Amino acid sequence: MRVFVTGATGFIGTAVVRELIDVGHQVRGLARSDAAAKSLVAAGADVHRGSLEDLESLRSGAAAADAVIHTAFIHDFSNYGPAAEADRRAIDTLGGALAGSDRPLIVTSGALLVQRQGALATEEDAPAPNFPRKSEEAALALAARGVRASVVRLPPSVHGRGDHGFVPRLIGIAAEKGVSAYVGEGLNRWPAVHRHDAAHLYRLVLEKATAGASYHGVADEGVPTREIAEAIGRELRVPLVSKSREEAADHFGWIAPFFGVDGPASSALTQERLGWRPVQPGLIADLNAEHYFEHTANAVPLRG
Repeated sequence: MRVFVTGATGFIGTAVVRELIDVGHQVRGLARSDAAAKSLVAAGADVHRGSLEDLESLRSGAAAADAVIHTAFIHDFSNYGPAAEADRRAIDTLGGALAGSDRPLIVTSGALLVQRQGALATEEDAPAPNFPRKSEEAALALAARGVRASVVRLPPSVHGRGDHGFVPRLIGIAAEKGVSAYVGEGLNRWPAVHRHDAAHLYRLVLEKATAGASYHGVADEGVPTREIAEAIGRELRVPLVSKSREEAADHFGWIAPFFGVDGPASSALTQERLGWRPVQPGLIADLNAEHYFEHTANAVPLRG
């Protein structure tokens, strides 16, 4: 199958590209720079020049493919509204190119974005209506128009070597401030998945998904945030502290609202329907590996 992948040189996208190529799919990845194009060629993928904002490049890439996997997102949390709108336009453009062809479109969303905060989220829960990111709504609207669209919901921590998301930001804050903090009692939970398990799920969704369905790329249903802070503090050898919700905004900055969410999620239905089984290390086991702290080992004075 010829698969067009957006975000193909990102942390998740590179794992998806490798997974697809390893089982014989032909991959064409979206590349906005010479460095990205070189990376794709090295991985064995074809190059499609363009960007998330270049809608014509998205349209032509999708039109020439048998399927599309959309992992790209502009991760600018200081301008989240415009980033979410760019994502919605990209999804609508990709879907328009696939309309009437029965070719799959897989869109990425978040497992924290479901409606029932604090309850164990399932694949059948609706996304939160007031959240700016509208990836899922855009995909499901396309499905209603006859596009074979489905959704992969990822947790806030997609972890593994090369991670540059939420957890490395928490490590950086702890290194900078000399304490590893959590919010309140730290009982709120984050779901998590290893990037290679997530990549395997994308392939299964590509090959087996039902149009209009949502799937959860969740291995750890809910890791208490205090345990995350403890793992970071242990590796950096800094004290563990609690921050009130009022203090959290100042201490964590833009990540505070995310780190304070209680958002456990289940992948039971995904595993049952697709036969997906996560096999990689969990989040805490991964945090105990040295690679998460390679760039901070000399940043914090060791205590004790």
